[in-house]
Amino acid sequence: MIEFEGLTKKFGEKSAVDGLTFSVPQGATFGFIGPNGAGKTTTLRMLMGLLKPTAGRALIDGLDVTRQTLEVKKRVGYLPDEVFLYDYLTGQQFLEFVTEIRGLDLTTRRERIKFYLEFFDLDNVAGDYTANYSFGMKKKLALAGIVMHNPSVLILDEPFNGLDPQAVKDFRELLRKMVGEGTTIIFSSHVLEVVEKLVSHVGIIDQGKLRIVADIEELKRLHGGSLEKAFFDIVKPDKV
Repeated sequence: MIEFEGLTKKFGEKSAVDGLTFSVPQGATFGFIGPNGAGKTTTLRMLMGLLKPTAGRALIDGLDVTRQTLEVKKRVGYLPDEVFLYDYLTGQQFLEFVTEIRGLDLTTRRERIKFYLEFFDLDNVAGDYTANYSFGMKKKLALAGIVMHNPSVLILDEPFNGLDPQAVKDFRELLRKMVGEGTTIIFSSHVLEVVEKLVSHVGIIDQGKLRIVADIEELKRLHGGSLEKAFFDIVKPDKV
């Protein structure tokens, strides 16, 4: 379970995130949506312990993400909004590095690296330096890296940006499989169509304030059967 208790982040006098209080149930797929600058990325960075809250706190599996950062990171796979790779490691070497850091045994490392290179259609470029990868290829390699250790929680900031349609479909299916095995997922996205197809719950944030958290089917029922309509009903067009 992921819990937010009055989570707030100010930059000077500006509240980027203002008193978020809600929870994401275990095994849920939670879509976090809002306009540009609404506070999504700031929230996810605080959830990873990368930004210290001005007030309030967030918990993952009962662990305070600010005070127990190392324990939290053992349980989490995190994809930031800007993918960082080591340019002069090959794709293969990058995944070997990630799996070694995660403490996987040699046999498991080899099996999972082989599987995910093939899954993300990167096996033919595994020996190339990541500096030569396209943006989409870098994104797929980063996604492979964060699921290697079978995390109990995934935190994803715009995970589908830069992916081709086949990769979006494949990754969506992988996420569904992981949820079926108990993984909890929270992700931000501007692609409402993808969010609507994938999530069980949704939260809408605007100007740092949480506007609504709801079961996706209930939210759609209240807004004409469409997540897009719900979004524009709740976030007025002149703000988007």
